[in-house]
Amino acid sequence: QVQLQESGPGLVKPSQTLSLTCTVSGESITTNAYYWTWIRQPPGKGLEWMGAVSFSGSAYYSPSLKSRTSISRDTSKNQFTLQLLAVTPEDTAVYYCARDRTWYTGSYYYRALPQVRGQGTQVTVSS
Repeated sequence: QVQLQESGPGLVKPSQTLSLTCTVSGESITTNAYYWTWIRQPPGKGLEWMGAVSFSGSAYYSPSLKSRTSISRDTSKNQFTLQLLAVTPEDTAVYYCARDRTWYTGSYYYRALPQVRGQGTQVTVSS
């Protein structure tokens, strides 16, 4: 059974960097054909695809966040990490890590969360 768990601070100050880690158990993140993904949902808004790191280590980003986002992985720990730079209150959201079978070339909003995902973690940007 594949399980994902997000970890990181729940409160970040404006202009700082948000860092979240997803720990995966039950499957290697180098397993062929999967994309290890970050998704967020601001209050009252949809499920926004932020980006992903592939099974081979390539990273993909939403065009709207590309300039501020970095996704990396640590295969020795079976983890992948999101860094979002220069956060503002508009980055307040529930952040999810998930496993997907694809990545997206443009802005993309899920109708529903992927079946294999973490429980989500609330991140608030406030001074």
